[in-house]
Amino acid sequence: MSSPVAEFSATQAVAAGTDFAELKVGDQGLFWNEFRPADGACRIWHWRQQQAHCLTPDGFSARSRVYEYGGGSFCLSPDAVLFVNEKDQQVYRQALDGSQPQGLTAAPDCRYGDLQWHEGQVLAVEEHHAERVEHRLVALAAGTRQVLAEGADFYASPTLSADGQRLAWIEWDRPAQPWTVTRLMLRELQGDGLWGAAQCVAGQDESLQQPRFDADGRLYCLSDRNGFWQPWGEVGGRWQALPAEAADHAAAPWQLGACTWLPLGPQRYLATRFENGFGTLAIHGEDNRMQAFAKDYTRFRSLAMDAQYLYAIAASPTRPPAILAIERDGQRSRVLAGGSQVLPDTRISCPLPISYPSGEALAHGFFYPAMDSQHNPPLVVFIHGGPTSACYPVLDARIQYWTQRGFAVADLNYRGSSGYGRAYRQALHLRWGEIDVQDACAAVAFLAGQGLIDPDKAFIRGGSAGGYTTLCALAFHDVFRAGASLYGVSDPIALGKATHKFEGDYLEWLIGDPQQDAERYRQRTPLLHAERIKAPVIFFQGELDAVVVPEQTRSMLEALKANGIKAVGHFYAEERHGFRKAQNLAHALEEEWRFYCQVLER
Repeated sequence: MSSPVAEFSATQAVAAGTDFAELKVGDQGLFWNEFRPADGACRIWHWRQQQAHCLTPDGFSARSRVYEYGGGSFCLSPDAVLFVNEKDQQVYRQALDGSQPQGLTAAPDCRYGDLQWHEGQVLAVEEHHAERVEHRLVALAAGTRQVLAEGADFYASPTLSADGQRLAWIEWDRPAQPWTVTRLMLRELQGDGLWGAAQCVAGQDESLQQPRFDADGRLYCLSDRNGFWQPWGEVGGRWQALPAEAADHAAAPWQLGACTWLPLGPQRYLATRFENGFGTLAIHGEDNRMQAFAKDYTRFRSLAMDAQYLYAIAASPTRPPAILAIERDGQRSRVLAGGSQVLPDTRISCPLPISYPSGEALAHGFFYPAMDSQHNPPLVVFIHGGPTSACYPVLDARIQYWTQRGFAVADLNYRGSSGYGRAYRQALHLRWGEIDVQDACAAVAFLAGQGLIDPDKAFIRGGSAGGYTTLCALAFHDVFRAGASLYGVSDPIALGKATHKFEGDYLEWLIGDPQQDAERYRQRTPLLHAERIKAPVIFFQGELDAVVVPEQTRSMLEALKANGIKAVGHFYAEERHGFRKAQNLAHALEEEWRFYCQVLER
């Protein structure tokens, strides 16, 4: 394991990281947002008449930073694309003839996201930065701005019925997060042309997301009131659940603009849902029958449709994300972009779902066997960020990089991850740094018990919140041979003081009140227990990171070195929270592999 595998380099693994977001379909064709690691920009592409071409010119990048995580970066008018430019966060209009984008807004203290077009206006979430950060729903047009809703702490998903008579949106207040408690709100247009008072349609200790109107103006939404994010709506004059499987039909709404379901009538809808972590796509009929599509794929995002096709961003265990067009009648699928073969199918390690005991509960994840491995290979445990996020059983070139080199990989959806229902997601409440760590350690014991890995050669790695779990596992358990923290949290108190409004109360939900629960924070702060870490650690950090500031990583690095622990740090001058530059992504991947190899050779 001390020599690299020539056929799949870190550079190739990173180059395979092209991704897509935000499919939109209109009279002028299909549009999507495409990110390529080579230049780090997000560009809008237009598919029409069997061809795709890039609309976004050099110097522009379509990416919102509302709530820091963005989403909903563009929408369509009949003859143009309206998008948020990454650099200045303003809305621009770009005609489809390829001409230069023209500014629609000029508010340097504002950001915009979750764009929706309706009758000459752009509906958007507006984030205003002044003495404090405020959020509103606004309608934007050339030279005009109308406030549609204000007063709540956060907003999402402004949606108008086709006739423009009903406006729905999601809102929530601190200390709630969008995956804990939100409200579905509705305003109706009055006879005098003014909007009536806002009404709360739903919001009883539930998380609601993705409101939709059908063609007849009926309102629907996803709610986890019954334990999973499932479709609810106005049916027969009542707000009630639609027939649905007991499964999540969406992921946690970290970003704006998600679309994982579309209503087709009172009892019919198109939706993706998770079954044991695997995504499926189907039309659900009035008699609860399902018509499934694209069964070879295991994750679907950004659903859209027209009279002939269903569209989705889809990925499978053997192919990276692709833009998929699916015939509504014949069900045949066609790849319009992406999905290129990264490795021969025979050289791909495919995910095996695992559910294993951890404490008194079950935890979940995916196991990727090492390729061409000797008996009981070393293991790398992947911890996703969030922590209320998820990993998916799709081709991840980074994971294949490890399996090609004789490492097995466990990609974990520890308790607190989304995709397994509300109770599983809420299990992390006040227990971050405890049960997620317990699940990571239990995965090693479980896989070793199955004879699949060597427990004495287990490594753990994670970014952001996953880096926190990594450092806690190394500080408080003797399970892992070494670990890697990518812009990981080592001091939650320091993070809480510097974090942004969207996550301003998240730590209190995850750990507790910093004053009242000071001892709990002390017990779960890796930086305060650096002397307990005996395993080597490698750190990767962006110098421009405003979430986990570089000083936090440097303090942890120096504390380990002072204790005589092998610790290495790599700092990248132009990176923020989450790396985007291809050369840095490749460098970090290769340096992490070399670090583990050195540990194994000791």
